[in-house]
Amino acid sequence: MPDGSVQVQRPEFVAETQSKLFGVVEKPLTAWERIFGKSAVRKSALLLVLAAAWEIYARKVDNALVFPTFTATVQAFFSAITSGVIPQRTWASIRVLLQGYCVGLVLAALLTALATASRVGTDLLETLTAMFNPLPSIALLPLAVLWFGLGNGSLIFVLIHAVLWSVALNTHAGFRSVSQTLRMVGRNYGLSGPRYVTQILIPAAFPNILTGLKIGWAFAWRTLIAAELVFGVSQGSGGLGWYVFENKNLLEIANVFAGLFTVILIGLVVENLIFRTIEQRTIRRWGMQH
Repeated sequence: MPDGSVQVQRPEFVAETQSKLFGVVEKPLTAWERIFGKSAVRKSALLLVLAAAWEIYARKVDNALVFPTFTATVQAFFSAITSGVIPQRTWASIRVLLQGYCVGLVLAALLTALATASRVGTDLLETLTAMFNPLPSIALLPLAVLWFGLGNGSLIFVLIHAVLWSVALNTHAGFRSVSQTLRMVGRNYGLSGPRYVTQILIPAAFPNILTGLKIGWAFAWRTLIAAELVFGVSQGSGGLGWYVFENKNLLEIANVFAGLFTVILIGLVVENLIFRTIEQRTIRRWGMQH
């Protein structure tokens, strides 16, 4: 070496791999872990447990006029399906629900667009939601009857109120939570107007928007059933709520539970098939939710 130092030769050695030092890093899942790792299987197991608890409790009560068994409810449910009563009543409810839900979404989009475009629109949306969002939709039913009469118009009015504020509030909150970085990216690409909203704001705020859609759907569905319990008959036919009310008056409690069972099934289908599919194809695919 130029400075006179002597270079020391170090002995060669072989480093052990991490798997030898720490053992097996991963192991294959067992058949039980693979099966129980699926959300659908876990939820189905929970539903079976709830059904068993229902059956046991009803048999302990032993009073069909107070609490029918799960098997009696299922029998009444399938009997009403084969007779065509529940499909007819279900379609009557869903038809009105879709009308009110769609109109509520359109009005929520208009309010949100106004709030996004100006400060006055923001103040208007915040003021209206603070006033009307805490107001139960069913409380407006007497006024709706006075204004629109005993018909679908009154039901659609209370459904619009149930949907409008939650969807508009969540959508506007989602737009406001979009980061400045994304906004600047959109501006740098020359996006403005509808293209800026559809390509930047809506994708970034979609988790909030989807939450608003879920809440609006849940509010609308329960409001509709409650309103039909008060009055649901229009032009000779009513929905599921009216079906429950009629059978309660006839003391057909198994049919009452069958109607409520149908309401629950529709809620499960909408949540786990429609909204879950939208969620998986959008925000989960985009990496915005785990």
